[in-house]
Amino acid sequence: MSIFGSIMGAIFGHGAQAKTPESKTPESKTPETTTSAAPGASPASTSTAASTAPGTPAAQTVDVAAIVDKAAAAAGEKLDWRTSIVDLMKALGLDSSLAARKELAKELHYTGDTNNTATMNVWLHQQVMAKLAANGGKLPADIKT
Repeated sequence: MSIFGSIMGAIFGHGAQAKTPESKTPESKTPETTTSAAPGASPASTSTAASTAPGTPAAQTVDVAAIVDKAAAAAGEKLDWRTSIVDLMKALGLDSSLAARKELAKELHYTGDTNNTATMNVWLHQQVMAKLAANGGKLPADIKT
């Protein structure tokens, strides 16, 4: 999986996990309830609900700050993920090494000098935040994309 994909999964995956128990409960009840009425209709409606549920987190707004703040608190160190790509990656439990950030820069088509890490890191953070917002992430007002 790509590094950016790991970031997306760490943030949007939380929303999917939160939805999973809710979607499983109706699915397990639906076949029992509708089997006697219409056995053929039940799997189709269950399949529709199941196929909609995984796509739903991306379509719904996910509170990025709530997810990353919780992850940062669990990390046990003070992380300024709102301005630092390194701290964002650490908060999400991802490799934040220079090599990983250079790979992320390559994935996101960074055209600058990857040896100028300060400039690259600022660009990476801005790009990741913009892509999170574009994919349904709700960002705090203090994060500019």
